[in-house]
Amino acid sequence: MSLALVWLRRDLRLHDNPALLAACEQHSVLPVYLDCPSEEGDWPPGAASRWWLHHSLTALADTLQARGSRLIIRRGDDSLALLQELVDETGATTVHWNRLYEPAIRARDRAIKASLRDQGLEVHSHNAALLREPWMVKTQTGTPYRAFTPFWRAARKGAFAEPRPAPGALAGVAEWPPGLTPDDLDLLPKIRWDKGIAASWTPGEAGAWQQLQTFLESRLKGYDARRDLPAIDGTSRLSPHLHFGEIGPRQIASALQGLPHGDDRDSFLSEIGWREFSHHLLFQNPEMPDLPLDRRFEQFPWSGDQDAALYAWQRGETGIPIVDAGMRQLWETGWMHNRVRMIVGSLLTKNLRVPWQRGETWFWDTLVDADLASNSMGWQWIQGSGADAAPYFRIFNPVRQGERFDPEGEYVRHWIPELQRLPTRHIHAPWQATGEELRQAGVRLGRDYPQPIVDLADSRKQALDAYAAIRTA
Repeated sequence: MSLALVWLRRDLRLHDNPALLAACEQHSVLPVYLDCPSEEGDWPPGAASRWWLHHSLTALADTLQARGSRLIIRRGDDSLALLQELVDETGATTVHWNRLYEPAIRARDRAIKASLRDQGLEVHSHNAALLREPWMVKTQTGTPYRAFTPFWRAARKGAFAEPRPAPGALAGVAEWPPGLTPDDLDLLPKIRWDKGIAASWTPGEAGAWQQLQTFLESRLKGYDARRDLPAIDGTSRLSPHLHFGEIGPRQIASALQGLPHGDDRDSFLSEIGWREFSHHLLFQNPEMPDLPLDRRFEQFPWSGDQDAALYAWQRGETGIPIVDAGMRQLWETGWMHNRVRMIVGSLLTKNLRVPWQRGETWFWDTLVDADLASNSMGWQWIQGSGADAAPYFRIFNPVRQGERFDPEGEYVRHWIPELQRLPTRHIHAPWQATGEELRQAGVRLGRDYPQPIVDLADSRKQALDAYAAIRTA
């Protein structure tokens, strides 16, 4: 049989992997992973993503070896050159890969496809990451959607493609070319800050499938009401598995078919829809990770003293408990509850008036599910500068958000143990407690736990004034 290279990227699975399945139909297969982070422009993988990638590659390599195949890993600065080396070494005639949609990657892939075809190779790309390609969903006038609800209504028309099983066999090669191991890529941190992340996650295709099954069996019922409560395990926690392609959206949509709990099922599927919408927006607006889609926000009057506020926010030392709990959860586990992401983002960009791009960069480095489309859309939504964004005047009050979504203070007490003994009525605003209440709780504000770094009422007014100024510009 002829040989096909299957260039794996963020599709680290065997099930419902179109590139792998298409290659197996006509060829022996050489699975390849190329580590070329410099090709990802301004957004190479952050530290938490590199941790996940190491373990996901390890899991995939083990799975392939158990099937009589291998994962050939190469590293460099030029994917085209690495692919050409493998073609020369193996005599491969065909290359398959699954598409990615980030601007720098799209440009690279177009150039690679053209170059390889000019050399006489067959090159095929496939969709493994989305329910609908970003260019497929358009308005009746042929323009891209700018609001989620009509986008998702249009995207859901017609059945989604059914996922396909893993190939029954992987025909290998007589002589495997040399390659690296995941350890050789130096993806893990030199200072091992990853203990909490390792205790929280199981990267790999098997871990992704187990996570989905756990969610469907024990968390889908009641999801619509419970997904906003950070103290409970009420969300799917599938986002990093989706980002690295250890599971695909077609598999999730198929698993939901026929299940009861209609409102809960639809609410969860709409979260998959938000991911689709973010890729739709990034495809249409490649500048989205760096520039506000609403250009008026380029004139937003940010604070002149950002560094100290940003540092306190990053460390979970703002003195505002629900915010600090979220930032500590992020640092410990590489993940943050979605409701809390909105709260911490609102405080940073609106009350502290630190540019959303600085929050976006911190999340990029610390989230295991850091995804360029979702991360940039989320921050622009919080700021109010994106498509279908939160209204400019929506400034989350973190105290009220905490009281509403963490009414007993369980989430705060878990991540901020120094406040464990504080009465529940003050857990989200310890500065409102009396001196005696603080003494009995063993809390000295400014020593055991910070005083708030910002006055919420005054900073809200300043943010609204800033928004008013750019609205009339």
